[in-house]
Amino acid sequence: MGIDFEVLKDKAVVAAQNGVTRVKELTETGIAKAKELADTGATKAKELSEIGKLKVNNSAEQEAIRKAYSELGKLYYAERGSAPEAPYADACQRITDSMARISYNNERIADIKAAGQITDEEVEAVEADMAAGENESCCCKADDEAAPVEDEDKTEE
Repeated sequence: MGIDFEVLKDKAVVAAQNGVTRVKELTETGIAKAKELADTGATKAKELSEIGKLKVNNSAEQEAIRKAYSELGKLYYAERGSAPEAPYADACQRITDSMARISYNNERIADIKAAGQITDEEVEAVEADMAAGENESCCCKADDEAAPVEDEDKTEE
């Protein structure tokens, strides 16, 4: 039995050509799929970007509404705060009470500053320190919690 090398050679050439053709088809399909995925990804990114922009715009509009509500309330209080209509009486009273407490606090601040000869710069420095340490726990809180305050009216038995 003899081996026909020409037939084997022809079969090898055909197999190689079929392999090359299949690789080209797979490559073209892969490239097309990659382009499709890239296009889909780009579209999705654009959509997500637009959603983000719209949410930022909504936040700005909500802030505008909040400011308008605040302005509306200030106008109402300025015009009707001393004699508000029934549904607004409680809110107007809370504002009036808060304004009175603020006025009292400001008078106390002025008295303390005058008595201690404290300057506005010193107060601002303390306020800045307090603002910087808002998230830090106060060292004296633990001491206050650890040692309960005794009631002076209690008598020991």
